[in-house]
Amino acid sequence: MTDDELIWRIAGGSGDGIASTSQNFAKALMRSGLDVFTHRHYPSRIRGGHTYVEIRASDEPVKSRGDGYNFLLALGDSFARNPQEDAYYGVEEVKPLSENLDDLREGGVVVYDEGLLDAEEVPDFEQRAEDNDWHVYPLDLRGLAKEHGREVMRNTAGVGATAALVGFDLDPILDVMHESKMSGDVLEANEAILQEAYESVRDDYDHDHDVSVPEGSHDEEQVLVSGSDGIAYGAIDAGCRFISGYPMTPWTDVFTIMSQNLPKMGGVAEQVEDEIAAASLAVGASHAGVKAMSGSSGGGFALMSEPLGLAEMTETPLVLVEAQRAGPSTGMPTKPEQADLEHVLYTSQGDSNRVVFAPGNQAESYEQIRRAFEVAWDYQIPSIILYDQKLSGETRNVDESLFDREPAPDLGSTLSEEEIQEAAHHHSGKFQRFQFDPEDGVSPRTIPGQKGGRYLASGNEHNESGHITEDPQERIKQVDRRLRKLEAIRDDLAEDDVLQTYYGPEDADYGFLSWGSQQDTVEEAVDRLNGAGYSVKALGVSQLMPYPRQEVSDFLSSVEECIVVEMNATAQFRGLTQKELGRYGEKLSSLLKYNGNPFEPADVVEGFENITSGDGEVPGDHTRYVPAAGD
Repeated sequence: MTDDELIWRIAGGSGDGIASTSQNFAKALMRSGLDVFTHRHYPSRIRGGHTYVEIRASDEPVKSRGDGYNFLLALGDSFARNPQEDAYYGVEEVKPLSENLDDLREGGVVVYDEGLLDAEEVPDFEQRAEDNDWHVYPLDLRGLAKEHGREVMRNTAGVGATAALVGFDLDPILDVMHESKMSGDVLEANEAILQEAYESVRDDYDHDHDVSVPEGSHDEEQVLVSGSDGIAYGAIDAGCRFISGYPMTPWTDVFTIMSQNLPKMGGVAEQVEDEIAAASLAVGASHAGVKAMSGSSGGGFALMSEPLGLAEMTETPLVLVEAQRAGPSTGMPTKPEQADLEHVLYTSQGDSNRVVFAPGNQAESYEQIRRAFEVAWDYQIPSIILYDQKLSGETRNVDESLFDREPAPDLGSTLSEEEIQEAAHHHSGKFQRFQFDPEDGVSPRTIPGQKGGRYLASGNEHNESGHITEDPQERIKQVDRRLRKLEAIRDDLAEDDVLQTYYGPEDADYGFLSWGSQQDTVEEAVDRLNGAGYSVKALGVSQLMPYPRQEVSDFLSSVEECIVVEMNATAQFRGLTQKELGRYGEKLSSLLKYNGNPFEPADVVEGFENITSGDGEVPGDHTRYVPAAGD
């Protein structure tokens, strides 16, 4: 984090409009020329419970949440479950103020709604404010909102106060308000509240702090998107026209976006009774000739194991998405973790095959799900996009031109009726759907209803026409052919430049290895470490199956030591790497975090400094160090 950026945290209760308010303010900051990155923290409740959103805004590109923040807008929790001091979960009403102070930087700004919050209920608040040189502004935001409209509009009053205190013009905020769903009296009330809060704070308070909004500009049009947006719109552009699912946080975001958009394009979105049905419907839709997908989060994905195996055995192309959250079982439903890697790689019984991608950011989410559809339909294999709650909900600005792509409706290795006539058939007339000899393992498929394309599709092992078989030689031939697909896919993906992300100087002495959503946080840490005189580079891996052996091997052979950064307790990606490239085991150590919060750049920087100094200790109680094998 630098001094010339704003990191604004708005805190309140679930149901108080924290997410929508922050999203609109982030858009206004982006449209003023700034790069923005948002991070959302929320409890597993519909209403009530402490929640916050951070917006990091800078005139330079921002890749991750910052280290702490410098402006707090605390609104209180109007849906607090129990206001009593001896309540089991504490006094929830005041938590938006009391639980956000540890991360507030020295010299930071605090605006709190004195219409709902009493700072005297926060232990040592005045002393902490004095010790940290915080600039505190108690404002009756609720009273102002009720004067012009409704209490819920105190969010708008808080944004107006923020704009006055950091020197931000109201025009971009007003533009966003006019583009929103507000209209009539509601819009007029919000405008009046925004203006009055802005003018009263600007005119009546001294601004003796150093927190301000920088000035910036963009070279091209920007859009603010989440990882869920990238996945959903990438799937649509890849030609997906069927989705089936059952709601489960955080996968629900992708399912909702797809469900809102597919019917407009002649597609179908089905919410069904459970995840077994969801995945089975998607397999059936794909078999019938449409690009189809489904998905869930960890617990729901576990139920998809059987239909996933069916897709593998019948060689039905399919895309699934799995949104990780802290587990096992219900775990912490709204907190991020990367602990489903082994679950996704190995679920379903037998020598099964699938492709697994884990995008590192919003742009890669769009790119890689398009690639997942392409691979699935070219090689007749399930493709899985593995992401997490962090990437699902965090937003950042990207170039609008990222989405300026041609749609991809192609059904891959599917034959036309003309091609079917020239293809191999059994003397009974059945199409030889599962031929033994294709070099890349891909035996062309047909769609039900095509003339001459009739065959049997069974979850049992089968011969070339699909009839069930237990013949040992035919079993070997079919298994070997299906396995050949992965090697062909590995060769195909080796030419792809969007799956592994290299960062830093080529001749660096030390390396970081990460996967999925930690990639850009690690890159910011690399910049800081190199700026401090270290020699560090990073490789972010998105291709998890088939594992990119050559690319990772080249990276590991070029460094003296490598730290694997991941959000789980069991070092799952490090374990995968050692399974695939065991000779590098003595170079790999782990930096792990699994307390429900993602890494911040400072976690990675401090971890590296302590690990490489030989202390073997990582500061703080929220990360864990696991040394290299043999240490």
